[in-house]
Amino acid sequence: MRLEPFAAVFLPADPPRSGTVGLYDRSGATLPEQLDGLGERGELELALPGDGAVRLRAVPACAVPVGDAVRRLVALADADSVDPAAAFWSAVAVTGLHLVARGRLLPGVSPGGYDAWRAGPFDAADVERVRALAAAMPAEARAVPVDPGAGRLVLPDPEALVRAFLDAVADTLPRTPAATWLTGDARFTGLAPEPAEELRDWAAAVSAGVDTGLRVALRLEGRGDLDTTPLTAVVRLRSLADPTVVSDAAALWEGDEHGLGEGATFEAMLAVRRAAAVWPPLERLLDVAAPVELELLDEDLADLLGGAERRLADAGIEFEWPSRLSRELTARVLVGSPPERPAAVAEFFRSAAPMPLSWQLTLAGEPLTDAETELVAKSRPIVRLGERWVAVEPELARKARERQLAPLPAYDALAATLIASVEVEGERVEVVADGWLGALRERVAEPDGGPEPLAAPAALRGTLREYQLRGLRWLERMTALGFGGCLADDMGLGKTVTVVALHLRRQLDPATAGTTLVVCPASVLGNWEREIARFAPGTPVRRYHGTARSLDGAAGGFVLTSYGTMRVDAGTLAAHPWGMVVADEAQYVKNRLSGTARALRDIPARARVALTGTPVENNLSELWAILDWTTPGLLDRVGAFRARWARPIEVDRDSAAVDRLSRLVRPFLLRRRKSDPGIAPELPPKTVTDHLVSLTGEQVTLYRQVVGEVMAEIRAGGAGIARRGLVLKLLVGLKQVCNHPAHYLGESTGRLAGRSEKLQLLDDLLATILAEGGAALVFTQYVRMARLLQRHLAERGVPAQLLHGGTPVAQREEMVRRFQAGEVPVFLLSLRAAGTGLNLTRADHVVHYDRWWNPAVEEQATDRAYRIGQTRPVQVHRLIAQGTLEDRIAALLEAKRELADALLTGGETALTELSDAELLRLVRLDDEA
Repeated sequence: MRLEPFAAVFLPADPPRSGTVGLYDRSGATLPEQLDGLGERGELELALPGDGAVRLRAVPACAVPVGDAVRRLVALADADSVDPAAAFWSAVAVTGLHLVARGRLLPGVSPGGYDAWRAGPFDAADVERVRALAAAMPAEARAVPVDPGAGRLVLPDPEALVRAFLDAVADTLPRTPAATWLTGDARFTGLAPEPAEELRDWAAAVSAGVDTGLRVALRLEGRGDLDTTPLTAVVRLRSLADPTVVSDAAALWEGDEHGLGEGATFEAMLAVRRAAAVWPPLERLLDVAAPVELELLDEDLADLLGGAERRLADAGIEFEWPSRLSRELTARVLVGSPPERPAAVAEFFRSAAPMPLSWQLTLAGEPLTDAETELVAKSRPIVRLGERWVAVEPELARKARERQLAPLPAYDALAATLIASVEVEGERVEVVADGWLGALRERVAEPDGGPEPLAAPAALRGTLREYQLRGLRWLERMTALGFGGCLADDMGLGKTVTVVALHLRRQLDPATAGTTLVVCPASVLGNWEREIARFAPGTPVRRYHGTARSLDGAAGGFVLTSYGTMRVDAGTLAAHPWGMVVADEAQYVKNRLSGTARALRDIPARARVALTGTPVENNLSELWAILDWTTPGLLDRVGAFRARWARPIEVDRDSAAVDRLSRLVRPFLLRRRKSDPGIAPELPPKTVTDHLVSLTGEQVTLYRQVVGEVMAEIRAGGAGIARRGLVLKLLVGLKQVCNHPAHYLGESTGRLAGRSEKLQLLDDLLATILAEGGAALVFTQYVRMARLLQRHLAERGVPAQLLHGGTPVAQREEMVRRFQAGEVPVFLLSLRAAGTGLNLTRADHVVHYDRWWNPAVEEQATDRAYRIGQTRPVQVHRLIAQGTLEDRIAALLEAKRELADALLTGGETALTELSDAELLRLVRLDDEA
């Protein structure tokens, strides 16, 4: 609701939560109907300027309860144009929310005898904030006169009005059943005013010493050489009624001006006694008539540095250390490594003994020498290091004495170094590395950077883009170190040419030269062949595919094979010496237990490179599967990976774990998107449109039938695998109904038109696209639906062709050629078979007839058209049955998109774990909600 045109005033009441915020138009115009129902409408007598003078005027106004007003006032913070009076109360409302969020609440009894929460206690910063707000209060924000009938109009005191509003916020927000636990009295949980006069003494006792009287603060002074002269704690006293007033205790006892008010002497002794109850050394102050200062012993300082300072702070007792005493001494973990790097770095981590760990003390970020560390280990709580006096916490002194820690397995040590932290004794601490390991981290931590010069191999025909050169530099760096890498650029950014360039660079060094084996889906074998011939003419290329396949004489150059062939001929391929193995569309081996993944692991090579636009499609175990092939051992065994990373991220949504895993895998996985600055600026725009369509009457009947029947089966006792199977049956059945009744019913003949608005919308879209000379890719995850679309378009005379998983390789390549040549303007494709590896830039429209469970897979399919080489704007159309499972899945996909690359989780399998009630909410039609 728009409140920007209106000014606001606050009208206090007893109890505070009964106050209201009056919204009014200072021009005196009638309030619009849009404020109906917001609060009670009426008139306010306000002192407003008019005709050159301030006079009392009755203006139409709306009185809004404090709780409702706070929500609307806070929303004004993002508005473009706000009345100054409304903007002022918006700022006060935000302050009130902050106080409540910090627990600045005290129970009390209002002047009228009602239960009432109030804001407090305030610290000095709170008081300064209140005073700053009061000073900025415009007259229109306090335009209700104290006495409207007086001859001279007087407006309320700004600071008192601000405090009254903060009390009203504090008296409104915490009124839930949980408040009973804080007060023991249910009256503090409801909004209706209830008499509570008998609680006044109790409320005063609760507040005693909290926001009245004085509080001790201590200032430590060093009055000589800190090595020989003890520190002195000077007692200071702060007023709790006005925390900005603070004075040394000496001024109080000596009778000087202190500003602490009457009775300060008595309050001061109470304050010292309360502080002594928190920290016993202060009890020595109680032995003197005028507690002014206390000389601290070494054990007092050790106690302060060992935790007493934190306890005092929790009790509101402030501490100020001498400015010449540094508190910047800290400890981190040092991973030790020899100065010289081993010849085979990756092999070292796979076979080396555990690497030593030790504590390293630092001062202002600079490591201490061994001599300085020994001094810290043996010294008093204050030690001189160079020209600086340094406070030494007991725990730091212990770490200086007991420096050695349990060693870490080599890959764990590398992981700790890359993450820059490790858990020691239940606490996460900073990690650094020395020797060659520290240098290695500096070299690989940022894969898109590095000191190596950018240079494409002379044998490469063509010019690499800058980001492709950076990718080449990264791949060469990681393979030279013996590590593998996963190049996870968006589809269409040139991963193939980058790998061709890497192969050519590796041929320049006898230590890395050799034949490169490329394993890819059968549908892209031809694409690899063409790209190699284009960018590395003369380089031998052999297809190891089909019935007459052979490796005889294969030496140097490329050997191309499909995942299916590799699985069948794993022994033959494993016996051949490979300089490098490349797994293109590496998501094909995301299942570590599949025969394809096992066969790939059995093929030895000096370097391994994975290419994929979707390193994670459903869960983080897929990321493990890819990186454990490229760099075995980096992420530990799969069980340990799940416990350490997958569960905290996928189940607990631990953002710190997300950050740590990102830092660990970043050197081994290079990810660039088309939308990244400078990556592909020449790409035309891409527009994504969601088209919502209704179900036909036939579809509604079928939809409800499927929900009723399968939900009954689920409730009847399905559990475990059986229940998951039923849930998948339900989800798939409903998606088929949303596509077309013939799809769900399994009809191969009969009428298709008029039974699905999705199909009608597709007809309309294609008619417009073809009339404009365009071309379209139409994706569906179901081959049966694709065949129905093919039949329907043929009946309408629309030229179309269908590619699915059973299409032979040669036929696929011919279909791609025909489409790219403009011979067939509509290309029907099954999502899984054609979502990767194809270059179909002839299309300027992409239609997703139904939605896949993972947005990354859909984007890969879209990238068949939206890739380098595309010169026309691309329109992406997503067809969604409104008010159905599809509609809700679309919303889930948008939320899931934010976790792309590192954190994609769930999919169909996740939905099988929903409870019956959650499942019903997901699948029922909107009109049944």
